[in-house]
Amino acid sequence: MSILQFAHKTADQLNEERLAMLIDIAKELEGEVIFPICFDASVQISTVMKSKTASIQRIAHEIQKDPLITAKILKLSNSVVYNPMGKMIAELNSALTRVGMETARSVALACAMQQLIRSRDLTAFDELSSRLWIHSLKTSMIARVIARRLTRVNPEVAMLAGLVHDLGAFFMLDRAGRYPELIERPKTVEYLVAQWHESVGNILLDSLGLPEEIVAAVNELDQPRNFIETPRTLSDVVYIANLFAGGFEEMRKLDIPNLQEPKELSYAKYTDLSAEMEEACQEMISLF
Repeated sequence: MSILQFAHKTADQLNEERLAMLIDIAKELEGEVIFPICFDASVQISTVMKSKTASIQRIAHEIQKDPLITAKILKLSNSVVYNPMGKMIAELNSALTRVGMETARSVALACAMQQLIRSRDLTAFDELSSRLWIHSLKTSMIARVIARRLTRVNPEVAMLAGLVHDLGAFFMLDRAGRYPELIERPKTVEYLVAQWHESVGNILLDSLGLPEEIVAAVNELDQPRNFIETPRTLSDVVYIANLFAGGFEEMRKLDIPNLQEPKELSYAKYTDLSAEMEEACQEMISLF
């Protein structure tokens, strides 16, 4: 079922302005997705990374076309998280080797997302977009910590999945800024984002060429699950990371009956990692 069909399914619950935006987004996503211009570098980097024959030199060459992305990858590679021994490097190829390709892609996408939330179209939703931005950064780093400490899941893939899990929300906010009647109703937009961002995000992630395992892992993260005592999959990792980054508050906006605070938030296996999670989050936030 397409998002357009979903939109029609709930037409009786939405006023004309809300429905108009959903239908416009649905039509846009059914064709070739046009990302905001700030995503250009990220799309190009992702395209090169998809090539099985791309060398680290070629990837570095593509990244160096954007000085901001280059600078942030170098800074991250020399942070405590990636450089606990304090051996500083100043060359992009070495930085890519140290942080890994998925992390490099995460940084490129994070740069694009940061530029997007600063755009004129998102000014009206500054509080919400800023909150989502910090939440995304925290989810990415908490996912990395959980994957590295408790699972065999690739920590860098977990980091990327955590970063992009709410990408649909940013896309919707960008589009909502084009509707004057919605700019005047930020709470209405917040409701729409909570209800629809996952459906939109799945299509966007696929359009960006992200691995299928990531697209699948971020599906239905805001829906409560049975208690996860031992995380085993990428989806488990990102779900738990999302909770510890404040995702339970997002669940509250979905009108889920008999919603209770997830047991994971008080489970010692996870809370024992709180200090490491916080340190990792602050490292990432300071990068931007």
